[in-house]
Amino acid sequence: MEKQEFKILINASKEKVWNVLWSDTTYPAWTAVFCEGSKAETDWKKGSEVLFLNDKNDGMFSTIEESIPHEYMSFKHLGEVKAGVKDLNSGKGSEWNNSLENYTLKPVDGKTELVVDINRVKEFEDYFDKTFPKALEKVKELAEVSAD
Repeated sequence: MEKQEFKILINASKEKVWNVLWSDTTYPAWTAVFCEGSKAETDWKKGSEVLFLNDKNDGMFSTIEESIPHEYMSFKHLGEVKAGVKDLNSGKGSEWNNSLENYTLKPVDGKTELVVDINRVKEFEDYFDKTFPKALEKVKELAEVSAD
């Protein structure tokens, strides 16, 4: 499966960027670019389940394949959630089954490069090409507001 990659350089520490990505207060702010009311239900630990949901409890469910604080987070998408019910085999979620979404934070000259790579799903390529850069700009904005 091919990967789609997105990058942004952020004038903040890896710790600050990590906290913006995965804290309960800022996660909904940057993911609202994809869908207003976005939230994640998880403890952000390796092996844990994640429910990526909108305000109607629709979305995706995944597991955390790897979590190295301030460096790397990897999600393995397993299926779709409709009205709070998990579905492994039907709908748009089935195209994502076992695909990965990875977030890598690298120090670069006192800044942090955030690299996101996702498995390509043909139907969503154009959407992600347009939307992911906007989401990463929001992460940058949130991280640099109170950069350390």
